[in-house]
Order: sequence, then C-alpha cells, then structure tokens
Amino acid sequence: MNPQVVSSEQWLAARRQLREQEAELFQARDAVSEARRALPAVRVEKDYVFEGPNGQARLVDLFEGRRQLIIYHFMFDPAWNQGCKHCSFLTDSMPHPAHLHSRDTTIALVSRAPREKLVPFQQRMGWTLPWYSSYGSSFNYDFHVTLDEAVAPVEYDFRDKATLERDGEPFYTQGEQGGVSVFLRDGEDVLHTYSAYGDNMELLQGAYNYLDLTPLGRQDAPGRPWLRHHDRYKAQV
Repeated sequence: MNPQVVSSEQWLAARRQLREQEAELFQARDAVSEARRALPAVRVEKDYVFEGPNGQARLVDLFEGRRQLIIYHFMFDPAWNQGCKHCSFLTDSMPHPAHLHSRDTTIALVSRAPREKLVPFQQRMGWTLPWYSSYGSSFNYDFHVTLDEAVAPVEYDFRDKATLERDGEPFYTQGEQGGVSVFLRDGEDVLHTYSAYGDNMELLQGAYNYLDLTPLGRQDAPGRPWLRHHDRYKAQV
C-alpha cells in the first residue's frame, strides 16, 4: 500500500511529530547502552584454543593486541558445506574493521566448522574479517551457541530448555545458534562482559536499519523465506 499523499505542510507536521518519537527512542537506546557498559564481568578461566588464519590461537590472541574483542558466533556446523544464510546476512552488515581498530576493538568470527570449510566459504563471500574455528573445543557449548543435551544442559538467550519450549521456541533447543559475545583484556586475563542471542542482535542488522527508513519497510516474514546468500539472488531487472 502506498503512503497517503498530502501537502508539504501536512508532511512537515507529521515529520515533526515523528521526530519527537525518534528522539524518545534514541534516549531509551542510550540508556540501554549505558546499562550494557555498566554490566559486571566474568573472568574466562578456560584456555580455549582456536584454529585461525595463522594457525593455533588462544582467546587472548584473538584480540590482536587490542583491549576489546567482539566475537560473532557464526553458525557453521562441521557437517555443513556453507555457512548459515542468516549469519551471512548479519556479517554483510559489519563495519570495516579499521573503524573498530581505531577504538581499540577487534571483531572476529568464530564457528565450530573446521578451517578447511571456513576458508572457501569466506573467499566466496568476499569477507576479510579474521575467522576462527573452535572445532574440538568446548567454546561453542560454553557460550550457548551449540546446543546438545549430551554435552551440556540446553540454554539459549538466558533461558533453559523448558522455558524455550514454553515460549514456543523449540527450534532454539538444539544444534547451531547465532550469538555475539564481547570480551575485555586485562593484561593476559580475558573478561567476558556481554552476550546477546536471537532477536536481541537486531541492532547489528544494518540492512534492516536501512529498510526501516522506507515506506515498504522490511517486507519480512517468519523465517525470512526471501533471504539468500548475497551471491544467490537472481539478478533484478
């Protein structure tokens, strides 16, 4: 449905009213951001080992000498031949790392698939972010992005299996799931400060933020049936 066509004066009045709502939203977002920064931290005691572009790396190595580290838990099961399309959609929206580096922050991808599967897919997608494999470690299970009751109790988005099922979200009770985790380095110590999962990562979906500016919006549906890897859309005339 097309928007109502009005005079420029009517449009300006409506836009000014919306501006007030936007200002309230920005203030609420700033308050949440401040609360997020004020969260306490947990020291990471396990000595995780990853396989990265330069061979084996410990968690502290993923910082690349910077104080902060953002890890996107990219869904890529070892049995799959390509990464998750939803995680790919989010990764396509990530900023150029130089902007984060200037703020003493590193961003990286971590998946459970081995490097021999990550590298071809990364090349296909054209991404240059560092991508590490957690294959063989408990990292994904400990941060609740690989769910297997035989390995660890199910928890996703800070809810246990019974709660997820009661909330009508049984699809979040097994297999690979997406998430983002933030760490702070204190010398050789690594502190876990934040994690988010599922819809709580929507702030990172840059394409959605742009579509939200448009009259037609996201044109979305549950499960995003329209979504493809960016090299799998049919050419638009």
